[in-house]
Amino acid sequence: MPWKGVTVSEQRQRFLEDYQLNYYSITELSERFGISRKTAHKWINRFKQYGQDGYHEISRRPHICPWRTDQAITKELVKLRKAHRHWGPKKLLDLMHRRDPKRRLPSVATAARILSREGLIKPRRRYRRAHPGCPKSIPQGPNDIWPADYKGQFRLKNGKYCFPLTVSDLSPRFILGVDAHPAISLEKTVRHFTVLFDTYGLPNRIRTDNGVPFASNALARLSQLSVWFTPALATQVQVSSWGSTPSLSSRGNRSRMACMSGCTVR
Repeated sequence: MPWKGVTVSEQRQRFLEDYQLNYYSITELSERFGISRKTAHKWINRFKQYGQDGYHEISRRPHICPWRTDQAITKELVKLRKAHRHWGPKKLLDLMHRRDPKRRLPSVATAARILSREGLIKPRRRYRRAHPGCPKSIPQGPNDIWPADYKGQFRLKNGKYCFPLTVSDLSPRFILGVDAHPAISLEKTVRHFTVLFDTYGLPNRIRTDNGVPFASNALARLSQLSVWFTPALATQVQVSSWGSTPSLSSRGNRSRMACMSGCTVR
């Protein structure tokens, strides 16, 4: 069926215009516009009742709502609220129930909507807690903070994966070492850091994320690698608000993890 490029209201208006010409019968108009005779008579009667606005849709809202709150209860609820400005809908309904226990009162949510509709409840302003942001990683000089991380693995042409371990110095943003590993290995990580310690010395802090092998689910999130780091840096450990060396990122916070080790990406 080809696209006609007109709305339903325009089709109804054209139907009524053709009907007023008195040239076509109801059957011919129905076949021409692709509707039933019953629908054709419905729009003709609506045109006779509402005039030119008859081709528009009429609201389908029901005229009667059987579960609507009684008007007397609504007025009493509004009156009590005006008398007791600091009382909520639950307390107002409790007072109304004690006055007449046999009455069927609305729920607390319905009472709150009634009071809100009458302008007796002001919406509370929601205060969103600001994100604490990334921890301050302001190095005081070279070898102060070393961000380290296993950057995303990728597949080589031979079908094997490569896991690059990247370590940098946050102060000069110098890449200290990039070592490609076939898998995340504690032995290869220790060997890589041993070479970096012998070459560049010992840093004050090594900042990593909560992944393997830098952290674990053990006490204080210590892993075998972090336990190995501690004796090596024991003479230069400085306890900070984020813990001692090695410094781990906050658990479950991806943005903060990215901020801690993001300089190694650059």
